[in-house]
Amino acid sequence: MPNFLYSALDAKGEQKTGTVTAGSESEAIQQLRGSGLYPTQIQEEGKASKKTKAALAPKTKAKGKAKAAPAAKAGGSVKPKNLTIFTRQLATLIDSGLPLLRSLTVLEKQEPHPVLRATVGALAENVQGGSTFSESLAQHPKIFNKLYVNMVKAGELGGVLEVVLNRLAEYQEKAQKLKNKIVSAMVYPVIVMFIAVAILVFLMIFIVPKFKEMFTNTDQELPLISKIVFGTSEFFLARPLFLPNVFFLFIVFGVVVVLFNIWGKTKGGRSAIDLLKLRMPILGDIQRKSAVSRFSRTLGTLVTSGVPILQALNITRDTAGNVVISNAIEKVHEAVKEGETIVTPLQASGVFPNMVISMVDVGEETGQLPEMLLKIADVYDDEVDNSVTALTSILEPIMIVVLALIVGSVVFALFLPLIKMISTMGNQ
Repeated sequence: MPNFLYSALDAKGEQKTGTVTAGSESEAIQQLRGSGLYPTQIQEEGKASKKTKAALAPKTKAKGKAKAAPAAKAGGSVKPKNLTIFTRQLATLIDSGLPLLRSLTVLEKQEPHPVLRATVGALAENVQGGSTFSESLAQHPKIFNKLYVNMVKAGELGGVLEVVLNRLAEYQEKAQKLKNKIVSAMVYPVIVMFIAVAILVFLMIFIVPKFKEMFTNTDQELPLISKIVFGTSEFFLARPLFLPNVFFLFIVFGVVVVLFNIWGKTKGGRSAIDLLKLRMPILGDIQRKSAVSRFSRTLGTLVTSGVPILQALNITRDTAGNVVISNAIEKVHEAVKEGETIVTPLQASGVFPNMVISMVDVGEETGQLPEMLLKIADVYDDEVDNSVTALTSILEPIMIVVLALIVGSVVFALFLPLIKMISTMGNQ
């Protein structure tokens, strides 16, 4: 039987290299897994290239930690959808028995996204150079966040990398689905308001002045609504400087938006905005449910994957997406660090609903906290879905009525004096 050169991780996450005798590559992988090793690369001794032999050759223990191979040039951002597809494909390849390095090489060749393709190539180089997969991922923080890196690290240590990657892909898919639902609820009213403003500006600049000229030379008293519309049109077209006022209004609006974004990036501004998001009449409830779902799914996925609870709370805090929720999680972290339960600080925060607190309490008492957190996430995902559907169904007729009122008011203001003029002429 042939000999196979291998590189593998032990239970402590340390790199091991050597040879194993087996009938085939899959048998060699099974032998290594049975010995408590998780192979990252394996190749038949006679078919291995010089570069591969050098990478898989047994290494002597050196003082200190070996430096990782330099990463290939990879920069830029990757869309969540592309990252989810990559994670799912990698989990499938590893689960089917392919070594990690070969899986990365296969994905690099077929990856259409240039940034992700370069990043996968860099990961393959680092793994081949002796780094663990999680160490390689940590070198690309713009693409792989702390949650991703720590879950992979837990999967490597537990020898269940493919299981963790599948959980990661599922987490990303559900998180993206939830985000899309909320965005879709916000996009519709924004589009309708943009159309309403565009129609209003068009009428005020091009249509209203034509009607105003018609009534200039008449002695007829204009209705109040017509005076308001004609006055607004006159203000829009006035030129106190080199441009009409309407352009200055758009400039002022743009400056306000930029200043608001700058303020929103400050610590105080971000806290105020996130608090406002949770307190808004209708959208606030959706934001709160979304934040609770994100917290529960992130923490539940991390703990289920083997990440220690304190580390999982830190990662959940950093990926909460809302400062108010992050502060509440920070208090939970401090309480757990002191040996307390999660329930007390959750209840004291005033952010989480009573149902969440009760379900977490039951989960802690029964020793099924991760499973309970994932159930909470599923429940609140459904609630967000129902709330967004209800909100959209309510907003559609409301926005149509608003648009009709805006346009109808202008048209009414234009034609009301015209109708009066025709009636007067008819009576004469």
